Amino acid sequence: MKKRDFTPGSVLLILILSTLSCGIPSNPTPKPFIPTTTAMQVITELPAHQMLSLVSTTLAESGETPPYTISAEIPFLEGSDEARIQLFNQLVDGLIRGDIDSFRKIVLQDAPNPPAALGSSYDMHYALLSPPSDIMSLKFEINSYFEGAAHPGSYSLTINFDLAAGQELRLEQLFVAGSNYLEVVATYCKTQLILRNIAYFESGADPIPGNYRNWNITADGLLISFDPYQVAAYAAGPQIVLIPYSELQAIIDNSGPLVEFLE
Repeated sequence: MKKRDFTPGSVLLILILSTLSCGIPSNPTPKPFIPTTTAMQVITELPAHQMLSLVSTTLAESGETPPYTISAEIPFLEGSDEARIQLFNQLVDGLIRGDIDSFRKIVLQDAPNPPAALGSSYDMHYALLSPPSDIMSLKFEINSYFEGAAHPGSYSLTINFDLAAGQELRLEQLFVAGSNYLEVVATYCKTQLILRNIAYFESGADPIPGNYRNWNITADGLLISFDPYQVAAYAAGPQIVLIPYSELQAIIDNSGPLVEFLE
């Protein structure tokens, strides 16, 4: 297995973490956010003998006019003040809070009058999908309901960050510059989706960037996530396609973050 040459300041992840669960208190008005952290297994050892841990901040909020609840887990790395670590934390925090702000705005603007008893809800959990490496690949699963809607909704968000380089990764950075990576990825996904009994919507898997916005680096391949309605009806649920790295080997950048997964 080939390995990337990391700089002396690179960080080696040695454990994959599980997520935390959180409760939702009931308050008549939105409560101020007070971070509560639960330390998890130490996952990283820094050169200066610092220990870097992934912890989760529990965010819980509720209101009565209109009625709604918000529950979310916000992961972040602690144990280092390095700029790259802080940048990762800022990106994750901004992604989650921005999504929550969008939900809250819709709830407050479009609440039925008079308000219904059931109310609206937002619940977010995450998973770290990347194997031991300098890559942090997180997937966030969101389940939400807006009062008056026919049924709840679900969607996902992802973030992929290279701790060694100190930057968020874009999908094109995994592949040789100028390669037809989107066509290769889309072709594989379509061949898998068409085999499923899901009344497949082909356009949702066409090789355009917006269709492949949710992806994760895993030990076994590149995981592509399609939200409900994107490639199939809501009843079929979200669809995922795992592309083995062997299927992408011809276009993977040999100096990029995926090289360590090639045999």
